[in-house]
Amino acid sequence: MFISPMLLHKSTHPFNDDSYITELKLDGFRTILTKFDDKVRIYTRHNNEITSRFPELVNLPIPNGTVLDGEVIVTDNLGRPDFEAVMERFMSRKSDHQISYSVFDVIYYNDENITNLPLLDRKEILNELIYEDTPLFNKVQWIEGNALQYFQAIKHHELEGIVQKKADSNYQINKRSHDWLKVINYQYEDVYISGIRKDEFGLLLNFENGNYAGLLEFMPPVSRKDFYKQYRDYVIEENDKFVYLDPKIKAKVKYRNLTKKGLLRIPSFVEWAN
Repeated sequence: MFISPMLLHKSTHPFNDDSYITELKLDGFRTILTKFDDKVRIYTRHNNEITSRFPELVNLPIPNGTVLDGEVIVTDNLGRPDFEAVMERFMSRKSDHQISYSVFDVIYYNDENITNLPLLDRKEILNELIYEDTPLFNKVQWIEGNALQYFQAIKHHELEGIVQKKADSNYQINKRSHDWLKVINYQYEDVYISGIRKDEFGLLLNFENGNYAGLLEFMPPVSRKDFYKQYRDYVIEENDKFVYLDPKIKAKVKYRNLTKKGLLRIPSFVEWAN
């Protein structure tokens, strides 16, 4: 039985409020795990069944009538979630990456829908379900309030961000709610635009040293208009997929982290740079 998960709204800054709890935002693969009639099924948040991708999760010690919401992650040698590694594991059964299923909520318990219970009550039930954390199967740790200090700590350790959740919030199926907020630890970089993708909007980026930096797909409409007014002055060549530019137009972008190939992960436009 698939349950469409509750989603997060973005918040630009963390805030201290004891009516919220603070969790680490895990950089992994959002996963709904269900067990009914002695059969475990695992789904993505888009209702794609992926049970066969993670066979080590099929025999977890949970009772029938359970639906869990969490993140499948793979950690690097410093213990930090590694998004590229978990995607490698998802895409290839030959991958030897060891996964961890880190659970932050429970939606069904003993065959009952418990989404109407306050978050802290659901956390108590989760403590009963996962009474002992293991590397494979564990609970996401949380604290009351203190989001500002927590966010500084995750910035220091170069982690993805934090999640702030109202302690009394219900689980809102298939909704994006302001009761759950994510604060991303964005990095910033000045880059040059070196090309345009033809079939679907996308800008090729170069670092200031001239190396390729990645593809930008997120730019506000007003900024796109500004770009289209000036880019023709910089066209140097094109093919069936791209128009290539002399890299003179400079912009500030934000991104999650650098990939293992040294590219910007999910860059998005912030402002024009001098």
